[in-house]
Parts: sequence; structure tokens; C-alpha cells
Amino acid sequence: MILTDTHTHLYASEFKDDQEAMILRAIESGTSRMFLPNIDSNSIPGLFSLVKAYPENCFPMMGLHPCSVNEEFQKELKVVEHWLMQRTFYAVGEIGIDLYWDKTFIEHQQYAFEFQVKLAKRHGLPVVIHTRNAFEEVFEIVERNKNEDLKGIFHCFSGTTAEAERVIALGGFKLGIGGVLTFKNSGLDKVVEQIGLEHLVLETDSPYLAPVPHRGKRNESAYLHFIAEKIASLKKITVEEVAAVTTANSKQIFGI
Repeated sequence: MILTDTHTHLYASEFKDDQEAMILRAIESGTSRMFLPNIDSNSIPGLFSLVKAYPENCFPMMGLHPCSVNEEFQKELKVVEHWLMQRTFYAVGEIGIDLYWDKTFIEHQQYAFEFQVKLAKRHGLPVVIHTRNAFEEVFEIVERNKNEDLKGIFHCFSGTTAEAERVIALGGFKLGIGGVLTFKNSGLDKVVEQIGLEHLVLETDSPYLAPVPHRGKRNESAYLHFIAEKIASLKKITVEEVAAVTTANSKQIFGI
């Protein structure tokens, strides 16, 4: 059984004391494919170090996270643009719009997101999209830039069934399902029940959003199986089938 964690921040400081052991736990648990989104220029060294150490398991993305968009965002976008021309990446991510904490830089976030979507199209890469309290703003930009080649993942999807159907109707986009699915009263279980497995990929967003029974603690890629088990229960299928289909879905997006 091969599980694919399509979104995990393995380079985060939360793992500084046991990074190697944590990655080995993930591999031993069946999560042998882990895709690493970038945050900003500060996270690049740690990202590259992991990819070098685990080339068969860790696959890099390059992008500027919306929460790192500030007055200096143009400099950060130049860093993203530079690295995309230097080496292989499997997506432009994580990118998007986040209006949960602060709307000060909403116009900067919108510009940065659209700029990076266009970069992805130029390089023939998928996009991994972060959206929080900003579905309409994100969707408008994706729809405006959509062509037959643009594909990607709406990371950490926790929206409504109607929103899920709008994403699916774009064509080429998957819904990233993480630990929120296991939270009591999240409502995401009702959405996932109505969405075909061919539209879903799995993710942990480690070290954040740990699934039950680890909710509130540090998340890690080894916990991906809890999400797979929840989907299997909802769909009344085996965990092995969930793993096979969602891993195949991840290959459609990332190309590997």
C-alpha cells in the first residue's frame, strides 16, 4: 500500500529534534510519497536539504505562501521566479489568498497569487492552492486563468459541497483532504460522502491540523492513514483502495 501525502511541511521547526525519525515513521506507515510546499525564501534551505536527503520520498514545490505576502512581496516573487528556472519542481505552491487573520495585504495577495498562477502555466506545472476565508477571490483568479493545461489541488479543502462541485467543474483540479475530515462536527464528512474518490487527494499539512486521535498535537505524515481510514469508512471501501486511487490522483496532478 502506497499513501501519498500531497502537502506536508517536513522542514518546519517543529521537527528539528526528530526530523529523520519522523520521516522514517511516515515511510514505515506506508506514506512513502511526500510533497513539500514552500513558504517563502526562509524555508527554501530546509526544503532543499530534505529533498537531497530523501530523493525517492520527498518532492519539492516552489511558491510564496499568502501569509508571507507583505511590503517586500515583489522580492519574494523574484526568488520564486529564479528557482523555477534553476531546478525541477513538481508544483507551484503553496500559493493563494488568506483573509482569515488580516486583510491589509489583500491586493498584494491577489497580485502574488495571479502572478504565480501565470508562472505555473509558463513552466507547465500544477498549482497547489491555499484559500482561507477567500474562496470566491481565489476561484475568480483561477477561473480567469484556466486553460486546458492548468491543473492543481485546492489544499486543505473544507468548503461546501457546492464549492467542491465548482472546483471539480473546472477540470484538472483535485480536493486536498486532511485531518479536518476526522474532526467531530466539521461537516467535511458530509461533503466527502457526496464527492467521488477520483476527485480527492490526501494530505496532512504537517505539522498542523493533526487528525483524531492526535488532534491538538503536532501532526506528521505518518498520521495520513487516519485520514485514509476515515474516507474508507465513509465510502464503505478498503483503505487499500483509498490509497491506490488517491495516489493515482496525485500522479495525475504532479506527473510522478
